[in-house]
Amino acid sequence: MSPIFDYLFGQYSTYDTLDIVLEIIAVFFGLLSVWFSKKNNIWVYPTGLISTSIFVYLLLKWGLLGDMLINVYYFLMSLYGWYIWTRKIDETRVTPITTVTKREHSISILIFLATIVFVYVVYQVFDKWNSWTAYVDTVTTAIFFVGMWLMAKRKVENWIYWIIGDIISVPLYFYKGFTFTSFQYLIFTILAIYGYRAWKKNINSSHPIS
Repeated sequence: MSPIFDYLFGQYSTYDTLDIVLEIIAVFFGLLSVWFSKKNNIWVYPTGLISTSIFVYLLLKWGLLGDMLINVYYFLMSLYGWYIWTRKIDETRVTPITTVTKREHSISILIFLATIVFVYVVYQVFDKWNSWTAYVDTVTTAIFFVGMWLMAKRKVENWIYWIIGDIISVPLYFYKGFTFTSFQYLIFTILAIYGYRAWKKNINSSHPIS
């Protein structure tokens, strides 16, 4: 085994084979979900539900409470987003891609702050302030909570939150020992940049992204 391979994947030597396989499957469906989101395709939610379900199980098993909470929220917001994306605003049109209103911007700030408080309380209750990563988790959780809500509302600004959160998560998950998940967030970052550009273009086009 080469030193580079051992550096990247050596931590998996202590993991159950099933958990490794499940992480890879979750990463695969997570990437599919972001790809479908970039394409403005409703399959973002079925694939996302599969990915988040697996990650909830794995993160709970690994004791990563903050990350698990993110994925529980993702799961619930995927159900909500699935409804919003398929809800017709008239006889022929479903909810379109739009930009955030002042009210939605204010709600985003409230969601961010409320998430910070919520995660802080949860970490206090379960005594999870045992690493500097817990403080970063608190911030990334808040960022992703806002991003997921805006995506469910089909707001183009959701990608800005994803980009910021993904960039932070790449080294964070690698440090935690989850190389496959770290690679996933690296690809997420790239897809989010393209997603932002595609959704911006969609707003100024009469033709949906296909």
